[in-house]
Amino acid sequence: MVGTMNTTWFALAAVLMGSVSLSAAASLYDIPLKDIDGKDTSLKPYAGKVILVVNVASKCGFTPQYTALEAAYQKYAAQGLVVCGFPCNQFHSQEPGTDAEIKQFCSANYNVTFPMFDKLEVNGENRHPLYVALAGKDSPFPGDIRWNFTKFVIGRDGKIVARFDSKVKPDSPEVTQAIETALAAK
Repeated sequence: MVGTMNTTWFALAAVLMGSVSLSAAASLYDIPLKDIDGKDTSLKPYAGKVILVVNVASKCGFTPQYTALEAAYQKYAAQGLVVCGFPCNQFHSQEPGTDAEIKQFCSANYNVTFPMFDKLEVNGENRHPLYVALAGKDSPFPGDIRWNFTKFVIGRDGKIVARFDSKVKPDSPEVTQAIETALAAK
């Protein structure tokens, strides 16, 4: 009886752990965020779309990538792509401004129309839960973010399908292929 009970509890625990892992994978859309205007939001409005998540900065050598990010957004938005910019000041203080200053800079200098979010941390003990999911130990692409303009492609199903370092431009063949493949998946 004790052996059967232990086996039953073990099986129940395995089932519960499986459902926890499924809900963790499905919860990317449920992670609380704030938009660039300070309003509570999440990625839930983009469920069913392909999401290109990028940690951005205004005073970085890669800042001109905003042009290619906006171009990708304009080119693929009708097919279901959304680019999401997440300002981060963790790399040589290259994003020192307030959210309002960042929003104004992006609009004035790069005509950014894709969604921008509140400044957050992508590494360290204060790593935002979004980046825990994107780059943490349970991610398919784990590891610290090395610099600004690291890109993640999230498929229509909410699963992370690709990661690209800063040097890989948003309009590079690799990123374009990942976006187009994710958009083609139904």
